[in-house]
Amino acid sequence: MTRETAVQRRTPIALDQAFASFDEHWSPRIVTHVNDYDVRVTKVEGEHVWHVHDDTDEFFLVLDGELDIALREPTGERTVTLPKGSVFTVPRGTEHKPTARPGTRILLFEPTGTLTVGDRHDEVPTHVDVTTGHALNA
Repeated sequence: MTRETAVQRRTPIALDQAFASFDEHWSPRIVTHVNDYDVRVTKVEGEHVWHVHDDTDEFFLVLDGELDIALREPTGERTVTLPKGSVFTVPRGTEHKPTARPGTRILLFEPTGTLTVGDRHDEVPTHVDVTTGHALNA
């Protein structure tokens, strides 16, 4: 979905239909834009990759399932667990690695153009899509 299409659409977007339009994990779809931010949805399962966004926070909302986010902070490493309905923001500059149980679906809020693997990251496994988000085909 291009930015112009999202603005022109001006109709509600059913998230269940958005999720039904793709099968890939760790491959977000852009459902709409808010100012200079993308609202992305994605199915997640297994481990992502350790990565960091140097200049932006990363917002997570768990719609279904459960998401763990490992964090490397100045005080040490810790993991936060987000059950369904929970939100968490990873502060900019914080190295983190999401891990999800089967059936987990999340919504992300990030500046348009933000890579899924951040500005710096470990080697990217084949199951993680390196993208700034895909157009929604729902």
